[in-house]
Amino acid sequence: VALTDVLGLSGDVVVVAHDWGGPVSLGWLQHVHANHDSLDIVGLVLTNTAVHQPAESSAPTLIRNARRPLWLGQVTVETSAFLRGMFELSNPRTPTEIRRGYLAPYDTPDRRKAIGEFVADIPLEADHPSAAVLDAIAAGLADLGDVPTLLVWGAGDRVFSDIYLHDLEARLPHADVHRHPKAGHLVSEDTDVASIVVDWLEALDTDKTSRPPSALVDLSAALRDPAIADRVAVREMGADGRTVTFGELDDMVQRTAEGLFGTGGVQVGDRVALMIPPGVDLAIALYACWRMGAVPVLIDGGLGPAQMSAAMKVADPDHLIGIRRALAAARTLRWPGRRIAVEPTNRVARRLLGVEHDLASLQDAPSVTLPAVDPDAEAAVVFTSGATGPSKGVQYSAARIDAQIRTLVEQYDISADDSLVAAFAPFALYGPAMGLPSTVPDMDVSSPGTLTAATLLDAVEAVDASLVFASPAAIMSVLETLDELGGRDRTSLEHVRLLLSAGAPVPGHVLRAAVDRLVPNASAHTPYGMTECLPVADIDLVSLESLGPDALHHLGVCVGSPVDGVELLIDPLDKLGVPTGRPTTEPGVLGEVRVRAAHQRLGYDRLWHTTHLASPADGWHATGDIGAVDTDGRLWIGGRTGHVIRTAAGPVAPTPIERAVDMLDGIRRSAAVGVGPAGAQVVVVIAETSDVGRRPRQSSLDRIDRIRAAVTEATGLDVAACLEVASLPVDRRHNSKIDRPHLADWATGVLEGGSVRNP
Repeated sequence: VALTDVLGLSGDVVVVAHDWGGPVSLGWLQHVHANHDSLDIVGLVLTNTAVHQPAESSAPTLIRNARRPLWLGQVTVETSAFLRGMFELSNPRTPTEIRRGYLAPYDTPDRRKAIGEFVADIPLEADHPSAAVLDAIAAGLADLGDVPTLLVWGAGDRVFSDIYLHDLEARLPHADVHRHPKAGHLVSEDTDVASIVVDWLEALDTDKTSRPPSALVDLSAALRDPAIADRVAVREMGADGRTVTFGELDDMVQRTAEGLFGTGGVQVGDRVALMIPPGVDLAIALYACWRMGAVPVLIDGGLGPAQMSAAMKVADPDHLIGIRRALAAARTLRWPGRRIAVEPTNRVARRLLGVEHDLASLQDAPSVTLPAVDPDAEAAVVFTSGATGPSKGVQYSAARIDAQIRTLVEQYDISADDSLVAAFAPFALYGPAMGLPSTVPDMDVSSPGTLTAATLLDAVEAVDASLVFASPAAIMSVLETLDELGGRDRTSLEHVRLLLSAGAPVPGHVLRAAVDRLVPNASAHTPYGMTECLPVADIDLVSLESLGPDALHHLGVCVGSPVDGVELLIDPLDKLGVPTGRPTTEPGVLGEVRVRAAHQRLGYDRLWHTTHLASPADGWHATGDIGAVDTDGRLWIGGRTGHVIRTAAGPVAPTPIERAVDMLDGIRRSAAVGVGPAGAQVVVVIAETSDVGRRPRQSSLDRIDRIRAAVTEATGLDVAACLEVASLPVDRRHNSKIDRPHLADWATGVLEGGSVRNP
């Protein structure tokens, strides 16, 4: 009260607090919020702090050690060890001048007394004098539901870990959250927190017109259709593969949903990580979650162990349903979530893996009535590939998933007469929802290159497939292994009417080879989209070939016209390649692609600012892709905003350059990057060739001349240098998205005279 009066505070107030300032400020806020009518708390921002020690974890080791009686005075007052230790919690390393600024006020033991006192004041014991006060502050957060709140978190903090973030989220369920995956304790030094806070405060003043509620949807409705009850729903490939009909699948989904909700303790809105290979068990678990209102968390094994663990930390699932290998990883890597085994599990295995239930026992649990499902609530969290930045959790509602399924059905005239082979993980999940018999080839779906011609033919034969969905890398792998088929009967491949390939730009000659040599009666299409919205546009092979040799064009790669229900805008780039924020439909303008559709994402999980930046206007999604539309309304993609080459003449898209280079003999694929300062960058081409050997090198004079001539003819641009490597770095999921920023850094080092190592 005295502080409020002395400062003469009145009117609108935004509280921003960090570390021990969190509970101090929250105690003050709770008092004035209840007792000072002259103050209006219009916002609360908390960064890396805590108000409660969760019972399932112990206090941070650093704090417990500093609180030891023999050490407390020595590390906090007599020396600046405690203060200096704070810098070791930062990522990246705190610059020297910033360190000096933090140390300056505490240059003597007398000035450091307050540090010792606040460390001693941290209540690690139940009978500590501060414990009751802190408990009251924690309980009082329940009364702040009308105060707009933002939590900005450095996830790399070894003191205030995600445990404390999740505790605050539970106490402030209305809070917006932005979690920076790498920032440490000094999050405001490690990342630009100020911009996040300013944008958030400005967004509070924006008139937010709520959408009308969506109609009720049942994502598992097709399973209930009596007309297809005896039709095969999912067929697993491999020696031990199972087959279930739609009627059997519906029964198992219903019993599993009731078991999860009744006996398994899964509540509506709970997140459930599904660590299950595509097949019958994944279909049961996925549709059971949707039927009872839980939120499946889908993390692609192609991300690799490190990114999978990072994704699990972000999503923080309440439950995890997995095969034994996944449960063992969960135990070893300490993934969150109560564990449910896919396979029947004995008592010993349950204890070792920390398993509480298995699907078989839940399916036999007593029947219960399932709750209604909100069509606009979160219904899935799907992680991006990480090919164009850190993998992000993309949130979808049931209404938007339903809209996506309907869009696919309408775009490709999918009917009850069709059946599906899905060698592309996302679409392995949608076959049952469309009422289609479906299967996944005997392959590792997280590694497209493991698909062979023989395993694809086996899958097509198994369900008499009319639809085949595979990534470009998977199709190329099939073409490379066609000889394995020998004299096998390929009649079933002639029944395929539609070949879909997505995930990365698909060269026209690859699609043509797939049709001519593999599925001769198929119409080949390449849907364009992203995890946040798919499909956005579509082009078929005939249209692609009509554009010219391999769809080479100065605008990039043609991905076709928008599908029904999708709106497109182009946000023009300025001279430095930054979107101007003035979107247009004018043809030929290079800029960031914006889309709006009923089937696009809700937002990004625990990434408020990322969602905000990717949502420039009502209902629009800024894709991060750069491109242009032509006079016929077709969309051409030129790369990513982070891949723009910023030349003195203006921004340049890399893809048109790469397409010209890729047409040359001896080059498998290439990357065009900018080297030099922004606004004065030059074009450097890094080519993947078959004759380079193990060590990278500069291209021969003859090849340099051919590359330069091809690029100049296609784009009018000059190429400053050409380097060759045996293999370009690509993403794990698609094996085709090139890491251009990494290559730009590598090429800069090489051209500056650094060691020539593989990128």
